[in-house]
Amino acid sequence: MFLGEDILAWAVLALGAAMAVGSALALARPPVEREEGDLPRAPLGRSLVMIAIGLIAAVWAIASLASGT
Repeated sequence: MFLGEDILAWAVLALGAAMAVGSALALARPPVEREEGDLPRAPLGRSLVMIAIGLIAAVWAIASLASGT
């Protein structure tokens, strides 16, 4: 199979981890310079939900890769 049989699990791992890390970094280090209409920092509730969803997806993908199915 092209790119291996675990391509879906690897893709879910990459996207989930990117979602979690990106949202966490947006909370930790808001942009110094803002354009007109930008929020001063990322919304806390939405960011926490995105971190949780990303972590769930990443852990699920790691479990799938570890189990070999």
